[in-house]
Amino acid sequence: MAKPVFEILALEETPLGTICLRRREMLSEPGVVVTEVTLNQEFLMSSLHTASEEALATIALDMHDGDHRSVLVGGLGLGYTAHAALSCHRVERVEVVELLPEVMRWLPSGLIPLAAALNEDRRLLVRRGDIYAELAEPSGRRYDIVLIDVDHSPEASLGEGSPSFYTEPGLRRAREHLAPGGILGVWSCAESSPFADALRRVFGAVTIRPVTYFNRHVREEFTDWLLFARN
Repeated sequence: MAKPVFEILALEETPLGTICLRRREMLSEPGVVVTEVTLNQEFLMSSLHTASEEALATIALDMHDGDHRSVLVGGLGLGYTAHAALSCHRVERVEVVELLPEVMRWLPSGLIPLAAALNEDRRLLVRRGDIYAELAEPSGRRYDIVLIDVDHSPEASLGEGSPSFYTEPGLRRAREHLAPGGILGVWSCAESSPFADALRRVFGAVTIRPVTYFNRHVREEFTDWLLFARN
């Protein structure tokens, strides 16, 4: 009997801790191979469940009526949010801001499942940076859509630079990076009433979309939360 697939694709130390990109066959579903990311041995994401990451882009794009749209994505991850944005023919450019150069290298190295499609799309630019620091500073350029998928939730951040973004002053600064009618979308693994309230105070109307799925890793139903606001 063949051994189950298990391969460490990348294992590196980063300012946030030890990040691991691995590819493995699910013991509970032989033949199903997934790509996963862990940080300090804590599970972050999997190629098996990507519905909410993709919905973050598709819902925001559905909310925006314009053509030739520009999209700014905070966090590369496995690339599913960027790929979903690029799947829309009305998107002219997608910029991904990624904090960790270690994660950025996964894309040109072809280590993530969507690498081929992403590398071939000339509308995509992946650059190193701190998305929260950028949104806190004045900007000469405005985007039609800004999507944030970095932290676990507004109350559970991965780094030290993000908490101020989730406050009313932080959101007011971030709003300056949106073109008129632009959409801000934020991913969260948990419902966050304080953040939703801050969004309403800054933007007015807020749309909250839960995305529920059956997590095949642990055989339980999970819900991720997507929060959207219009400039």
